[in-house]
Amino acid sequence: MKTKFFAAIDVGSYELSCKIFQFSPKTGMKEIDSVIYRLDLGSESFANKKISKEKVDELCNVLNSFKTVMNTYKVEEYKAYGTSAIREMENKMILLDHIQQRTGIRVEEISNSEQRFLNYKAIASKGEEFNRIIEKGTAILDIGGGSIQISLFENNSLIATQNMKLGVLRLEESIKHLASNNINFESLLEEMINTQLSVFKKLYLKDREIENIIVVDDYVSFLMQKYEKEGKGTAHLSYDRFHKYVNEAKTCGTFEMARRFGISEENATRTFISSVIIRRCMKVMGAGQVWSPGVVLCDGIGFEFGQKNGLIKEEHDFEQDILACALNLSKRYLGNKKRSETLENIALTIFDAMKKVHGLGKRERLLLSLATLLHDCGKYISMSNLGECSYNIILYTEIIGVSHVEREIVANVVKYNHLKFGYYGIVEQSSKLDKQAYLTIAKLTAILKLANGLDRSHKQKFKDIKISLKDHDLIISVNTNEDITLEKGMLENRSDFFEEVFSIRPVIKQRKTV
Repeated sequence: MKTKFFAAIDVGSYELSCKIFQFSPKTGMKEIDSVIYRLDLGSESFANKKISKEKVDELCNVLNSFKTVMNTYKVEEYKAYGTSAIREMENKMILLDHIQQRTGIRVEEISNSEQRFLNYKAIASKGEEFNRIIEKGTAILDIGGGSIQISLFENNSLIATQNMKLGVLRLEESIKHLASNNINFESLLEEMINTQLSVFKKLYLKDREIENIIVVDDYVSFLMQKYEKEGKGTAHLSYDRFHKYVNEAKTCGTFEMARRFGISEENATRTFISSVIIRRCMKVMGAGQVWSPGVVLCDGIGFEFGQKNGLIKEEHDFEQDILACALNLSKRYLGNKKRSETLENIALTIFDAMKKVHGLGKRERLLLSLATLLHDCGKYISMSNLGECSYNIILYTEIIGVSHVEREIVANVVKYNHLKFGYYGIVEQSSKLDKQAYLTIAKLTAILKLANGLDRSHKQKFKDIKISLKDHDLIISVNTNEDITLEKGMLENRSDFFEEVFSIRPVIKQRKTV
């Protein structure tokens, strides 16, 4: 493998950043340059849903300077993402096209769940230290300009994730006209944070013990890393030590804090807000330690590029984290784990046997797994309106690492597993899905319907199932001595749609054990 140069660009809420990474057999992934430019897009975006012409001009000028840096290193590929400030703009499509015309850089809007997943990948790239910490109860606290994301880990597994609109810029904008002094500022801040954290605690924490918090932000993390480099402390702090740090920051005021740490007064205020968020989370969760790995979104973008192109070794199974998150979501809505696992096994066996026919890939296979795990979550709300209720639960519940479009695909697959399929004109009216996404929905729905019919009794009758293609038939060989009259009948009912989608007819063959 030859040396490859890649650029990661983050159009964030309060700064623009570009990192140049070098990938080589000898060094793996190595950061060789980093450029950061402070530009507050979030304050205008969150308040007005647009940014001024002056900000647009400044944004384009900075991106052009990034382009010069990229050309210097002869960068072959890049990825540029816009986060919460871009997401909340009413005219984002116009803005992103304008940026591309003026700079040649294509900035893509990234969903919150995708953004947080990239940050999570950046943390996981720390390897042994990350794996050691998540062996015990751990929360990743990802603090952005518009919101925070809390993801809970238990026994190396991601068990829950939730987004709350408690971002640094959003909080600053909300309380700057209310706080008359520093003490009032802190009390108002804590009150706003506590309101949402108390709900989070009731829903997700319960009896869980959280020992560690891993922090990703653009302010406190910087100072913790600075201390570590200067030998004045460590990026691992106890609750008591962190509490002391927050009190010292409050006492010295923004001017002195800015002078002491070499940051602007504006950033000093935002550092204090971020510090209070961290302290309150530690208090509510009972966490004794906070760790700052010193990573940012660009690190996650670079890591994912290396991962997808086989340029770095992947030690952590991120796909299992997505599935674990979905499994816990199913559990919350009283899903039947054994039934979901059986359905998943049958559906994936059909998917794998049909590879040459459906033309779908690894990512679509993951979406099918998610659909099987969440296939009946709507029964928690209504048994008679299972399809629509399941659709709404999935569509409006974030699954970390899954984009909004992918979530909508899964929601539709689950919906039409229970209801008559909605053809393109119908689906198109209620969503922004393109034709490719629609075809993916049709194919995965046909597979899920068929798999569901093969276990319609919910008794997991088939201990051994083998599926093969023969001419225009899908031969489903099952090994069981039980009566499968119901399954044969359901297969007949669901075969028409499967044949319509794939031009393949399912045929069931029973083998009995003597």
